[in-house]
Amino acid sequence: MHGLGSGVADALPLPCRLCGSRLGVRHRSGWSCAVCEWPYGEHPDGELPPPRVDVVYYLRWADRVKIGTTANPRQRFAAIRHEQLLALERGDRRLEQRRHREFAEERAGSSEWFERSERLDAHIDVLAGGVDPWDRWRRWVAEATATR
Repeated sequence: MHGLGSGVADALPLPCRLCGSRLGVRHRSGWSCAVCEWPYGEHPDGELPPPRVDVVYYLRWADRVKIGTTANPRQRFAAIRHEQLLALERGDRRLEQRRHREFAEERAGSSEWFERSERLDAHIDVLAGGVDPWDRWRRWVAEATATR
């Protein structure tokens, strides 16, 4: 076990009901998931539809990066040929269009695909921050679920 914020990190007795992680944080008031911060043992309301969390995604295929947007990444990525999910950032079509303008010099034709460059890679590295994009996604969904 090691310290993590105001609690102690350890394995949860059972996976988090929201994101499935087995890593938890034990606080004086009880456990929470270390990935999505969902209170351990609480059940999400199964009668409510999942919250909408819009993201801008960065998918790699060879030396190109697709910058797109979706509210359902697993379904969307299954329809796109790619090798790796590089990063996610919260945002909708407006942010996606801003990123397309920001990296217009790297655009590969008229699509949402861009040639990799030092500038684009640096942007992706900042977004990724060494964190698994799916962990970020689960946390955002948990936060959106908790605030309903």
